[in-house]
Amino acid sequence: MRKEGIAAIALWVAVGMSAAGCGYHVAGRSPELPKSVHVIAIPTFENKTTTFKIEQKLTAATIHEFLAKTTLKAVPGPNGGDAVLTGKVLTLEVLPLIFQETTTSTGTQIAQATAMLVTVKCEVTLTERDNDKVLYHTDNFVFRNEYQLATAGTNASQGPSRSQIEEFFQEGEPALNRMAQDFATRLVAAVTENY
Repeated sequence: MRKEGIAAIALWVAVGMSAAGCGYHVAGRSPELPKSVHVIAIPTFENKTTTFKIEQKLTAATIHEFLAKTTLKAVPGPNGGDAVLTGKVLTLEVLPLIFQETTTSTGTQIAQATAMLVTVKCEVTLTERDNDKVLYHTDNFVFRNEYQLATAGTNASQGPSRSQIEEFFQEGEPALNRMAQDFATRLVAAVTENY
């Protein structure tokens, strides 16, 4: 009787686990995408902001992320895919997030930004090429992340200076690349798992 009780409990546990599922999925698999989609064409995103070449960085990072994290092939440009992923960079905001008080040589106290909050808002659409079926769409894909500044030098009441923002996006090429990669990671996860 005791063995039968243990066997019954084990059976119920197994049934419960199989019914509930464990919540894991195999990395790189996208069961939600149609089986006919093997290649995604990704033309350069459209840039509606004043930030120079941000669309190129985001597009390149998105292509790389599809290749690295999924079984799908990604190709640049609008042709050659079973589906096409288009994107528009609608807004890009850079705001000071963390400040550090310093004293100038004249004794004036100023607050310098030491970290920035970057917020990117995009419109993204994944369309199946054969039938123009929209597989994923959002006009409100928002990415936010915090990045440290290489140098400080802004007054808290005025926000970040233009040169500081330019430095973050131009001289701070590693920061821009990291931001693009973080953006792409979230975008590819959203496209492959959330529709």
